[in-house]
Amino acid sequence: MATTTFGIEGMTCGHCVKSVTKALQSTPGVSSVQIELDSKQADVEFDSDLTNEDALFDAVRQADFTPVKKNR
Repeated sequence: MATTTFGIEGMTCGHCVKSVTKALQSTPGVSSVQIELDSKQADVEFDSDLTNEDALFDAVRQADFTPVKKNR
């Protein structure tokens, strides 16, 4: 399993969090999604054989939000 943490711009409420969570959870290979509205940050655990960060970012965009890569 791999994990990634990234920002999400455009979230303003609990409904936004639910929309992004649903989009990420529907991505094949995603096993865990934690989203913090206050910090506008997502922590995602996924199977790197089935998906990658680009696919996660695409899922966030399809939910009409903007993913932001975090500097490590």
